Amino acid sequence: MRLVWIYPDLLSTYGDRGNLLVLERRARLRGLPVEVVEVNSDQRVPLDGDIYLMGGGEDLPQVLATRRLQADGGLHEAVRQGAVLFAVCAGYQMLGTEFGGADGQPLPGLGLLDISSGRGERRGVGEILADVDPALGVPRLTGFENHQGVTRLGGDVKPLARVVTGVGNGDGTEGAHSGRVLGTYLHGPALVRNPGLADLLLTWAAGQQLPPLPPQAEELALRLRDERLAAVPAQ
Repeated sequence: MRLVWIYPDLLSTYGDRGNLLVLERRARLRGLPVEVVEVNSDQRVPLDGDIYLMGGGEDLPQVLATRRLQADGGLHEAVRQGAVLFAVCAGYQMLGTEFGGADGQPLPGLGLLDISSGRGERRGVGEILADVDPALGVPRLTGFENHQGVTRLGGDVKPLARVVTGVGNGDGTEGAHSGRVLGTYLHGPALVRNPGLADLLLTWAAGQQLPPLPPQAEELALRLRDERLAAVPAQ
């Protein structure tokens, strides 16, 4: 399984690289051979990845990353061929048709999800809990958000989750998904706190249901998840 980390030199705030590490570990624990590829912004995006990951970033790096990915075209082709794409915060906004640039003016996004983002009046900062779209079969999400984005979902995507505590997209929903493309505002890192979401991405990439991990291998992940869920009173 080939895991491709997109532009860690521009998009890697709040430890989002942890998402890559978790996918690698959970695949290896199941006996899957894994190759990790880190693609900086001066390199071409390979077309043969199985899972592509994008993290968060500040306004100017977000704009630069978007322009370089538009010019490169590799990520678009990989998604067209059926690759899995997981994006967080700034990376999530970049997937849409437009997002707010450094001065708040809308800029064209990558067009890989039917969403559009702008700058809201309040900043979402703190712990977030959200109940996942039942069709995905993933337990309640726990994460940390720090953004001022408001994201509107079009008719060709579904919300990843419904917010229990926190801000998310700004309309009671959190994130979005369509096909094998999934975006979220959750840091934490998201896949560290939510191993069920990590396994969903691995399952999509493998094209088959994966065996569960041995209980001893899950102990630390589940303990962290329980701690973070308990730290936020559900409303």
